[in-house]
Amino acid sequence: METFFFFFFLLLSSDAAEVTFSPGRRLLTFDHLPFHFHLGQYSKYNNPRLKQAYVALVAWKRAIISDPGNFTGNWVGPDVCSYNGVFCAPSLDDPLVQTVAGVDLNGADLDGCLPVELGLLTDLSILHLNSNRFANALPKTISNLTLLHELDVSNNHLTGQFPTAVLALPSLKYLDLRFNHFEGPLPQELFEKDLDALFLNNNRFSSCLPRNFGNSPASVVVLANNLLEGDIPCAIGKMENTLKEIILSNNSFTGCLPREIGSLKRATVLDVSLNSLVGGLPKSLEGLLKVERLNLDNNEFTGLVPESVCLLKNLLNFSLAYNYFNGEEPGCKARSRVEFEDWGNCIVGKKRQRSALDCESVVNKPIYCGGHLKSRLVSTIAWPPSTASSPAPSVSKGY
Repeated sequence: METFFFFFFLLLSSDAAEVTFSPGRRLLTFDHLPFHFHLGQYSKYNNPRLKQAYVALVAWKRAIISDPGNFTGNWVGPDVCSYNGVFCAPSLDDPLVQTVAGVDLNGADLDGCLPVELGLLTDLSILHLNSNRFANALPKTISNLTLLHELDVSNNHLTGQFPTAVLALPSLKYLDLRFNHFEGPLPQELFEKDLDALFLNNNRFSSCLPRNFGNSPASVVVLANNLLEGDIPCAIGKMENTLKEIILSNNSFTGCLPREIGSLKRATVLDVSLNSLVGGLPKSLEGLLKVERLNLDNNEFTGLVPESVCLLKNLLNFSLAYNYFNGEEPGCKARSRVEFEDWGNCIVGKKRQRSALDCESVVNKPIYCGGHLKSRLVSTIAWPPSTASSPAPSVSKGY
């Protein structure tokens, strides 16, 4: 049985791809349509679970208003296990009983909604719906899918607040809501879930990250391209034994990088680009022993670039473009195998740097990131530096 579900997992796994949204598209409301079905000729169907699945799938087909590829064309009759995108397997509690264990409609380009009858598919372990045009909110009845292991509704037109019904799914490990129109705050309970992967990027979520953010055991967390704000919580350091990839780019995060971020010893990707982060880089970043891609670009970082970061043994791509760094420690020059992007800074002698006037407004007023406090200190060092032989001005790195 375990072998079957392993291959079943591989069969249905699929990456989501971005779709083009239709401006001004009217969203239809199907969530509470009173579908009732008289099973008629199917009344002798001797498997109650498949009969229940039949009711759910017929309701779903009726909630679909466009099926250009006729993907659901064979969703007719009681043999739901033969429907396109529907996969059956022996139930976990009785191997002699067939159930609908997975639904994979990835890329079917279906337009409509997810009806409340979706909650009748109580034996589902995998639900993959990415790259369709499903609209409205996720039905609350999805909380009935207590065996659900993977939920992927990415690349649709789903709306509303974070779908809290998913928080009631005890078996959920993979949650993908990216490329939709969800909005509002992220609930604290989300980061107490025993998830392995969390994709929330390209929505309209807006709030500070909850203080319990670091409680998540996920190995991949992608929150890019939202409206999130505030500091990156120091609790991120609590993810040191599990986190492998974290992408927080293109939000409105402020403040300094917490020194605890250097505890992420298993992380291979760390991306905080396109935010409003300030201050020097914490020395603790030398603890990112497995990091391969480190992206800090388009923030307001200042000070020197530490050679302990430049020389991380697994680092392949280090982007710090469009900040206000005013120098690099000597070891950063010995980076032959690292793709290093440092333009758009204030580094004397480098090409494609900011103007002296632009640099003066920030470099002369560095941010102190000691402890958990941030205060702007007025420097006595003028910018641009003198052309004499004196060394380039140094800015406090904060740690």
